[in-house]
Amino acid sequence: MRSHRVIAVVAVTAVLGLFAVGPTANAKENELVPKHVLKSFGTANANGNADKGDAKPVRPGGGTTNGISYHGGPVMVGTTTHAYIVWYGNWGSLNPAAGSILTDLLSSIGGSPYFNINTTYFNGSNVKVSNSVSYGGSTTDNYSRGASLSDASILAITSDAITSGRLPKDPNGVYFVLTSSDVGETSGFLSQYCGWHTHGSVTGTDIKYSFVGDPSANLSACSVQSTSPNGNAAADAMASVISHELEEAVTDPDLNAWYDTRGYENADKCAWTFGTTSLAANGSKYNMTLGARQFLIQRNRVNASGGYCAVTYP
Repeated sequence: MRSHRVIAVVAVTAVLGLFAVGPTANAKENELVPKHVLKSFGTANANGNADKGDAKPVRPGGGTTNGISYHGGPVMVGTTTHAYIVWYGNWGSLNPAAGSILTDLLSSIGGSPYFNINTTYFNGSNVKVSNSVSYGGSTTDNYSRGASLSDASILAITSDAITSGRLPKDPNGVYFVLTSSDVGETSGFLSQYCGWHTHGSVTGTDIKYSFVGDPSANLSACSVQSTSPNGNAAADAMASVISHELEEAVTDPDLNAWYDTRGYENADKCAWTFGTTSLAANGSKYNMTLGARQFLIQRNRVNASGGYCAVTYP
């Protein structure tokens, strides 16, 4: 998208989703959070899609019977998507257990019935997104840009990891800058969003990257339960946001491919809805098992059969 994109979050019994928007110099898709701001941000309709009159500008592009349209931009199709992590801050002291939870997520999400939803999206040549994700590795960054980050800092951190050789330069990759709980993102982390994705140029290559922070400083903003399947509410909350941003990054990597007339990307149309849940041994809720772990992950939009929110396809 050519303007700042924001996804707001609210909660009423189950959790509901929606959007707000404001211009910035660099296009960015945000996962907004505050589920406590129902009166400010609206509610969701019966299909799990958020409604808020002027929440998003109408963008050009024809409608489809599935409620989402292709606008001609690139899509990450026909190849394995590689997921990379930059562990920014002091994860070793503040939340060491998050490392295994989130790497397990990215190591097991590819090939799953959940990620298979993205195969219903395609480019102008009808080549589909593949149900293939591999975890490409990680690096650490010990506060190279301080503990108060701007949006531009996230690209700089990603660029540093690539140009230093700590991570490969990969046009088929999505780079997640994951910040520890003592790090702030000054454009609205925990007050306006839980995470976002966008793209930028790194030494002449179009790189897709995402910011997702540890929400421990305001856990209720980004988590729908204080007890979570993996016994780490902050990391489990991040797992849901990471999954959301990953599926949007493959279907709308440059923010000009798949979205609806209100600007909602595929996962946006199902934000903060979870479908049928089960109880984990510790009493928390989960809706899918990836690898050896249970997760509570936001649903994604199936671009088939009229369009619907789901955690599996077909």
